[in-house]
Amino acid sequence: MQFRAHLHTVNRHRRLVRRYCLKLGLVWQGLTHDLSKYSPTEFWRGCKYYQGWRSPNDQERLENGVSLAWLHHKGRNRHHFEYWTDYSMDGSGISGVEMPKKYVAEMFCDRLAASKVYRGQDFQPGDPYQFFQYGKKKRLLMHPATSELLETILIVLRDQGEDAAFDYVRREVLGKK
Repeated sequence: MQFRAHLHTVNRHRRLVRRYCLKLGLVWQGLTHDLSKYSPTEFWRGCKYYQGWRSPNDQERLENGVSLAWLHHKGRNRHHFEYWTDYSMDGSGISGVEMPKKYVAEMFCDRLAASKVYRGQDFQPGDPYQFFQYGKKKRLLMHPATSELLETILIVLRDQGEDAAFDYVRREVLGKK
């Protein structure tokens, strides 16, 4: 069990997201981001499957075919597009619902922080965009408008840097000056 290492990773991630959300004026979201990671369902699995270079959910999924920690997490945290799924009105099954922009902004903060935590010294501003592209095939349930908005933010981050990305989110996504 990697208790201390996992706790450090979760705390560092939350600290970065909190700082980023505060930059965007999303105070409550910054303070409450990922609190479910401290719940027994998520925390103890995180310790058990901790590796330090990627989410423990990936290892739990690899070993068990499912990540119970992830199922718990995505159902409680609105900054994950998987939270925003429902049965479609046309009866075709489950589909993505467009996310409110404040949660897309938090999702951006989450992805930036996760990239920095897991990539460490090797972090590059294009890393969150590369991760987004890598997972594109898996994101069939992300609403197209949400996907397009997040991709635009990540391209600004990749091409123009953090200051420009946060400015874009403040002005264009959240409508703040």
